[in-house]
Amino acid sequence: MQNQVEAFLTTIQEQEIVEAIRVAENHTSGEIRVHIENTCNANVETRALEVFSILKMNNTKDQNGVLIYVAVNDHKFGIYGDKGINNLVPENFWNTTKSVIETHFKNGDFKQGLVDGILHAGQQLKTHFPIKDSDKDELSNAISKG
Repeated sequence: MQNQVEAFLTTIQEQEIVEAIRVAENHTSGEIRVHIENTCNANVETRALEVFSILKMNNTKDQNGVLIYVAVNDHKFGIYGDKGINNLVPENFWNTTKSVIETHFKNGDFKQGLVDGILHAGQQLKTHFPIKDSDKDELSNAISKG
């Protein structure tokens, strides 16, 4: 089953996604992660919250972590943002970010969907959590897999 996750993106595509995270985080103290797994045995939002916690994304100083969660076999994805960011972004923000990703996913372009979703979320994070000289990268930019 793990090979479904491994086959979802090529190594080069994964590197491009990690680079998009780096670029997005270059302008914000916010933290963005991508997690990919085979199936989601729960509601996608519930599972995204579980993974958010497992990855210790709720430990950021400003509570401004964002997780993009993908369940490959189920053709589902979700976005979970910590309360620091949720309290500040416009009400429709997560839906517009999902739409950006979904458009590419429907065309089978998973890498571009994730890159564009990351950059879109990064813009909002930059607005509400601009980078400061004292900021450090609190979480890994690597794609996690389950």
